[in-house]
Amino acid sequence: MPMPASEIEAHLREAFPDAEIEIQDLAGDGDHYKAIIASAQFAGKSRVAQHQAVYAALKGKMGGVLHALALETRAK
Repeated sequence: MPMPASEIEAHLREAFPDAEIEIQDLAGDGDHYKAIIASAQFAGKSRVAQHQAVYAALKGKMGGVLHALALETRAK
């Protein structure tokens, strides 16, 4: 069962309450998303570290319930 965009956004808002977050359904199938996240928490972190923080926020759902998530992250 695919993960709805609202659930992805809820996990991200919990981890990054200050963030500007946009979730796009890339294929219209509820299984391939792009998340655009701007957060002050990303300041001074490498892109890899930013993406690791996002994956941690999704609590192990990447690769399982959530099949594909393209990330665009930046410090706010």
